[in-house]
Amino acid sequence: MKKYLSASLMCADLMNLRSSISELEKAGIDYLHLDIMDGSFVPNITLGFDLVNAIKEVTDIPLDVHMMVNKPSQFIDRMKLDSNDILCVHYESDIHIHRTLEQIKNKGIKAGLALNPQTPPESLQYLTDYIDMVLVMTVSPGFAGQKLFAAAERKTAETRRLLNEWGCKNVPIEVDGNISVENGIKLSKSGAEIFVLGTSSLFLKDKSISLAADDFRKVVETDVF
Repeated sequence: MKKYLSASLMCADLMNLRSSISELEKAGIDYLHLDIMDGSFVPNITLGFDLVNAIKEVTDIPLDVHMMVNKPSQFIDRMKLDSNDILCVHYESDIHIHRTLEQIKNKGIKAGLALNPQTPPESLQYLTDYIDMVLVMTVSPGFAGQKLFAAAERKTAETRRLLNEWGCKNVPIEVDGNISVENGIKLSKSGAEIFVLGTSSLFLKDKSISLAADDFRKVVETDVF
C-alpha cells in the first residue's frame, strides 16, 4: 500500500527554509506539514499565515497545514490554499466544528480533523461527511521531541476500524509526533498512511533528507526492517 510522507517544516532549518524545500522536492516528499500554533490552544507559537502563503508560491508540493489554534474558522480565509492542500483543525478547537470543516470544504480545500491523544475516535462518527483526512496525534500537540503516546498504535488501529465500518475506507489516517522509523512501521501496520516526519526520521545530522526519506518510505511500504 502506498504511503505518504509529510515533512514537518517546524523541524527544518528555518534560516535556510527555501533551500530545505528544494531538498524536500528532490527527495519526492508528498506534503509539506506546517504547524500553526497560537500559544493558547497549545503552549507554543510557531509558523504563521504569511509564511504559509509564501511557501505556497515557491513549491508545487501540496501543503498539509495543521492548525493548533482556538477558533480556526476566523483564520481560514487568511491562507491561499487549493484542492491539492489539506487544512487540518482540532476536534475541540471550535464549538461547532462541523461548520469549520464545511467552511474549509466550501473553499475547495481538503478538510482534516485532528484528534488529541485523549480524544476518542468515536468523536468522528457524525462528522464523516465533512472530512477528507483524520490526524491521530501520537504526542500531545505543541512541541517536537516528545515520547510516543502509549496507546498510539491501538488508537490508530481503532480509528481505521471505525472509519471502515462507517464507509470511509478511502479517508486516510495521518500520524504526527515522534514518527521514527520504528514507530512508523508500527503505526503503518495499525493503518496509518500519511506520516509527519521531523527530527526523529527526516531531518537528521548524519543522513541527507533524500536518503532519510527513501529509507523511511521503503520500510513503511514493505513493512519490514
